[in-house]
Amino acid sequence: MIGYLVQGLILGGTAAAQPGPLQAFLLSQTLKNGWRRTIWAAFAPLISDGPILVLVLLALTRLPDWFLILLRIGGGLFLLYLAWGAYQTFRLVQSDRLDQSETGAVQQSILKAALMNFLSPNPYIFWGTIAGPILIDAWRETAVNGLAFFFGFYGALIGGFMAFVLLFATAKRLDEKVSRILSGISAVALFLFGLYQLYLGFSAFID
Repeated sequence: MIGYLVQGLILGGTAAAQPGPLQAFLLSQTLKNGWRRTIWAAFAPLISDGPILVLVLLALTRLPDWFLILLRIGGGLFLLYLAWGAYQTFRLVQSDRLDQSETGAVQQSILKAALMNFLSPNPYIFWGTIAGPILIDAWRETAVNGLAFFFGFYGALIGGFMAFVLLFATAKRLDEKVSRILSGISAVALFLFGLYQLYLGFSAFID
């Protein structure tokens, strides 16, 4: 059990530490809505990964290649939409007109993060090639081993995301210039990730 728990912790911590669209989104939402409303978005993988696990573990190997291609293109378009929202936040921060009383900010952050994760092919590839086989092997040995890997992975992943949110919030309070720089970085990062997803998706179609 300990071995699978450690594997889950390592994989989850590594996934949280790698720069990606979700981290950029958490940054933009923290600057826009504050850490109290954004930190719950760290739990988004628990919402999006349920259908992903079902598809990967039961049916993904039987689906055509264009399924992941369409997911990649859809995810790229959604990332561009989020980049536009992050850019609007950047403009509001610059003009000191950021509204911190936006209703439904918590629900919007969680749903947007979950949708972004669901539309990204990375979780499918990750669970299909790395985490999925480990989880299956662990579960076949004992249910306790499977649960140890599962909770270790998501504990480290969600904990890492929450740490990012708190770190961004601390940086925001240090200096107004830092807040502006971070909001600009989040917009650029989401935009570049979106373009990269679209490039990979359309390139696969052409090939």
